[in-house]
Amino acid sequence: MLKLWKPILADLGAQPLDLSPRRFGLVVACDGGLLEVSGLSVPVGAMCRVSHAPGKSLAAEVIGFRNGRTMMMLLGDMILLRPGARVWAEGRPGLLPVGDPFLGRAVDGEALPIDGGFAIHSRLEWPAGGVRTSALDRSPVRLPFDTGVRALNALTTFGVGQRIGVMAGSGVGKSVLIDMIARGASAEVVVVGLIGERAREVSDFVERHMQAEKRDKTVVIAVPADHAPNLRLRGAMLATAMAEHFRARGRQVLLIMDSLTRVAHAAREIGLLLGEPGAARGYPPSALATITKLVERAGNSAASGGSVTGLYTVLADGDNQDDPVVDTARSILDGHIVLSRDLAQRGQYPAVDIAASLSRVMNDIVPQDHQQLARQFRALIASYETNRDLVLMGAYRAGADPQLDRAIAMHDQLTGFLGQPQGEIVPLDESAAQLAALLGVGR
Repeated sequence: MLKLWKPILADLGAQPLDLSPRRFGLVVACDGGLLEVSGLSVPVGAMCRVSHAPGKSLAAEVIGFRNGRTMMMLLGDMILLRPGARVWAEGRPGLLPVGDPFLGRAVDGEALPIDGGFAIHSRLEWPAGGVRTSALDRSPVRLPFDTGVRALNALTTFGVGQRIGVMAGSGVGKSVLIDMIARGASAEVVVVGLIGERAREVSDFVERHMQAEKRDKTVVIAVPADHAPNLRLRGAMLATAMAEHFRARGRQVLLIMDSLTRVAHAAREIGLLLGEPGAARGYPPSALATITKLVERAGNSAASGGSVTGLYTVLADGDNQDDPVVDTARSILDGHIVLSRDLAQRGQYPAVDIAASLSRVMNDIVPQDHQQLARQFRALIASYETNRDLVLMGAYRAGADPQLDRAIAMHDQLTGFLGQPQGEIVPLDESAAQLAALLGVGR
């Protein structure tokens, strides 16, 4: 127990004593979680406390200014909030806590533990918006990244420092695929941001991954769907800041964000509250810009030698692949994995639509023969899916198309290669060897 208190007491002794008077503001308006506070001048991004009952306070975040008043958004419910409530600033604005003490822990959007453990003490902080660097500081992707999933390793090989999106409608298996990658991926640190998802999924994920051998190198930031939009957005920034911190220390980091769409939804709610017009199907410009800012923070660092491999799930509302969030994510990411509802209904899991999936760095990180085998596999799958109705109706005459004949003959083996049990891990080298054996090529 004394070991837990020693660093805290040491930091308290090193902290300079602040004798300046504390400034307060007063709540003058409240509308749907949006507060207007007078008499308090604090920067955007600052955290504040609102006194709503004797001995109790609510957390709020500054999101803007209007007519000489400070605009804040509550991080919780507004029950018992009253006009004239006192508001004061706390902490350092624009900075988020990071560091090794978070390894093996699950926290919320305010970096407070939710796993029942001790309070987390860390003096290290990182800017919420990241540290902007030169574009040339991002070293190119040259090393393959092992996901443990056979179809992804063999046909859409990822690279260390790549940004990948997993795109699908609801209930198609995004979270299951993310779970498989989190279990089978090789990384020094795994940062998982569960943003806007169901609370049940959060508890299930923590139970599975925080009890296994990877616990000591995993950080989970969880903000379920019933939390305030700015808290969800803050959780995404905390996860990204945590990954950037470990990358600056030369670590190979896997950042998993589930889901990027919920982050965009949170940014949309905040933008509409501030009066922004809904441009693209109700999304204000700031909401789509939030996606770009988050994704661009992942990648390799030439200065430290570390990397952040970003894996983001993207919910296609109504299975619409032209949704603004999906389209924006696809344009900024270095690759995307598309999950098909039709394949899932046929019993193929993970339901990866190989023809629609793409890794933009695969040709730079795998040998030439591996690239050719992947192209052959894609061609066979595409040929069968294009003529599937003709084959099932018996309208196709054998011998008319040699490639389709081969695809029909190998259909069971091809679909079997794409499928994989959830608890199975297939390394990258083994995946490539199985692909070569399937297509009859010796390696």
